Amino acid sequence: MTLSFYIARRFLWTVGQVFLVFFGILMLIDMIEQLRQFSGAGAGIMEAAHLSLLNVPETLYRILPLILIMGSIAVFLGLARSSELVVVRAAGRSGLRFLVTPVLAALAIGLFAVAVLNPLVAATSKAYDDLRARYLGADGSVLSVSDSGLWLRQGGEYGQTVIQAQRANPDGTELFDVSFLTFGKDGTPATRIEASQARLTAGAWLIDHGKMWDLTAPNPELGAVIWPDGTRLPSDLTVERIRDSFGTPAAVPIWQLPSYIAGLERAGFSGRSYQLWFQMELAQPLLLTAMVLVAAGFTMRHVRFGNIGQMVLYAMLSGFALFFLRNFAQALGENGQIPILLAAWAPPLAAVMLALGLLLHLEDG
Repeated sequence: MTLSFYIARRFLWTVGQVFLVFFGILMLIDMIEQLRQFSGAGAGIMEAAHLSLLNVPETLYRILPLILIMGSIAVFLGLARSSELVVVRAAGRSGLRFLVTPVLAALAIGLFAVAVLNPLVAATSKAYDDLRARYLGADGSVLSVSDSGLWLRQGGEYGQTVIQAQRANPDGTELFDVSFLTFGKDGTPATRIEASQARLTAGAWLIDHGKMWDLTAPNPELGAVIWPDGTRLPSDLTVERIRDSFGTPAAVPIWQLPSYIAGLERAGFSGRSYQLWFQMELAQPLLLTAMVLVAAGFTMRHVRFGNIGQMVLYAMLSGFALFFLRNFAQALGENGQIPILLAAWAPPLAAVMLALGLLLHLEDG
């Protein structure tokens, strides 16, 4: 038990050091980029540091598997150089039994990353996008999905308009059972428009089966007007703005993903990319375990065998190959070319099996 605690402490300490090194490097690079991008908006060193603190966690979370394999390589090389691996084997503990502790530590890191870091990264990413939009003078996201359907927001010289629809086509340019609520420049409701269908064209919505109420009138119902099909309602929305407003699946905390996916599908949008991201997050602990096993397969050997640099290179190349294969499978899964479960779980499972096969070959011949 004492040996297991020692190995776990050394493993976590080394991985933490690698994590901090990457954090420092990424902070410096990102601060320079933020200063270059927002210097014209009056951003100084403190503002750039604030933006970087909000932006860097997302990058660190994405490269967490690579951080773990580098930390694992450093741990196993350190144990080999100090002959501690020889002592452990001489004490009667096999290499596979020795790996139980690093594997459990990697699983714990993966579970902590999914349960805690994922929501934190989603929150910092959203805060970064909001702050960035403020510096750029943009309006931010114009779309959201909830249990009551799809919500859009548009603006212009005529004021702000809030749009709510029960359903939409996949790109959000055709809305069904839709309601438009316009506000005057003083922020008070001005008109309400109900329609069975609205189609987005260049500069306007085309309203079908619409009815408009003037909310500034003493009795809006008496002054209600039936709109003929094809009536144009001015809009500054475009297909690109609606598409960009969806953001990325990483911006949604994992605890909210199931309900968010259900809301997307109720609104008529495809939730495939979000479903795939959810499964990939669930597979994250297995992926980190695979990285530890891959590192052990190449570097958990005594230094007297030589070729240390070559083995480290092989371990790094294998880790990058697994990382690339995971991203490639994600692209195939998002395009519907392979099933979601296969895209999310096959790369880490295959890596674990191959690494275990290599370890069994090295340990038992």
